[in-house]
Amino acid sequence: MLIVDDEEVITDGLFEVFSQLKLGLDLYKAYSGAEALDWMNRTRVDIVLTDIRMPEMDGIELMNNIRSRWRHCKIVFLTGYNDFDYVYQAIQHPGVSYLLKSEGYDKIIKAITDAIAELENSLKFQHLIQQSKEKLTALETLAQGNYFRYLLLGTRAVGQLEVDFRQLGIALDPSLPVLVALGDLQRTNGNGLHPSFAESQEAALAVKFLAESFLAERTSSLGVIDRYGDLVWLIQQKPGDGMDAGGAYPHTVTFLEGQFELMQQASKDSLGLTFAVTLCADPCDWNQLSAVYDRIRSQQHMRAGDGAQMVQTINVEMIETAALSRSLREKAEALAVHLEGGRKEGFLAVLEMLTESAFGDQRNVGPILLELYYTIALLLFSYINRWELHDKVGTNGLMQRDMHTSWQDSFEYLKETAETLFDLRLSGEKNRAAATIEKVRSYIEEHIGEDLSLVRLAGVIHFNPSYLSRLFKQECGVNLSEYMDEVRMEKAKELLKQDELKIAEVGARLGYETHHSFTRFFKKSTGVTPIEYRESLRK
Repeated sequence: MLIVDDEEVITDGLFEVFSQLKLGLDLYKAYSGAEALDWMNRTRVDIVLTDIRMPEMDGIELMNNIRSRWRHCKIVFLTGYNDFDYVYQAIQHPGVSYLLKSEGYDKIIKAITDAIAELENSLKFQHLIQQSKEKLTALETLAQGNYFRYLLLGTRAVGQLEVDFRQLGIALDPSLPVLVALGDLQRTNGNGLHPSFAESQEAALAVKFLAESFLAERTSSLGVIDRYGDLVWLIQQKPGDGMDAGGAYPHTVTFLEGQFELMQQASKDSLGLTFAVTLCADPCDWNQLSAVYDRIRSQQHMRAGDGAQMVQTINVEMIETAALSRSLREKAEALAVHLEGGRKEGFLAVLEMLTESAFGDQRNVGPILLELYYTIALLLFSYINRWELHDKVGTNGLMQRDMHTSWQDSFEYLKETAETLFDLRLSGEKNRAAATIEKVRSYIEEHIGEDLSLVRLAGVIHFNPSYLSRLFKQECGVNLSEYMDEVRMEKAKELLKQDELKIAEVGARLGYETHHSFTRFFKKSTGVTPIEYRESLRK
């Protein structure tokens, strides 16, 4: 919060009142509009408590400048009885309120606590969600594509599908199985050259829109572009159409084979594009979608010829093995997230789950374990490089699996390496935090009579002010302001021992502009005035 008034006694009085309240505010003060703007250019300001009538730059002009810098900032004007014209202009703007100067501190404190509450409410998640919903219609197609790319990675809880589908406007039934088809657009343009990313996206979208009219007759479908730029269709037959007692889709699959052939021809004739289609003839539950998609991609790469205008139909086999392999890879990606975030317990829990899953399935376990080992080893090796820890973490056995006598020893070695990495990271963070705080403390002690605002100190170590405040409290156990008061007090006692210094001179060396301010601070801390303290030293 920034307090602004051209009358120093008012500014200082308000600053002292709010300094004694535990409102969680970082306080700053300014004695003119220009000085206030200087603060706002240096740090984020959430609340401004300001006089409305000031020389050179009045409150209205200051308000307009605030709005251009910090739109969320709440402004509370202090006004006199004769300021109606100013007030009328001010209250036309959102986030602005006013008080009469004669109303007293209680009303001012109430206005500030109301402003704090408004700021907190505006940042709540539900408010942000509501704003996002207003844009959902325009972004629906993009959102659906992003969602299914996410779903195809196998990272979404199936229990949330119904809510997801409703919110994203997806016309598929999460309680019914789905057919999956993959369309591989040919990767060359008319000149035999590979198209640009924009050209590939444009071509995929053109085929997607073309397909909608061909598939709508007997199915509900959604086409999305996967992360490789290929088209994936998720298809359900319409109620009562072609489903036998066993739950298969024989008529629908035949229909789709014919429609894909027509689509290929239409695409070639009208768009100049050719593509191959691989269709899974077996409907899959949504919790199988990731594994089926993987299987289709694998099968498509084993096609005969160039695949141009090919429609091949496959049956799903070895889904459980494919699902295990994919599950291991995905959870290995989760390890990177925990490692990046410094979450040791989460990393070790996922690692244990991975090894138990891999060792628990004896089918083709050797290749899977080998893939898993080197996936994790390469991840750890990458972070050793990034964090420059080669001299502290041994890597000889990391990329050489055959150096270990058994698979159990191999994964135990990975676990020990990971634990070492986490411990070194935590130690490094603590050391850097301690060094940073020591730098701040030294600066305070050396410049105790100068500007020691939170913004000034944050600039010394190049952190944002709020983080510095939190880090200092975390490392030292006291607030930054409390520590500065302690330093001032120790320095004051030291200077008061020098009889040649006047009380006002001692206060000035500690940053107090008047000896009254220094005397008030000293007595509040010690119970005696500076003069009384000096006299006690002479006894």
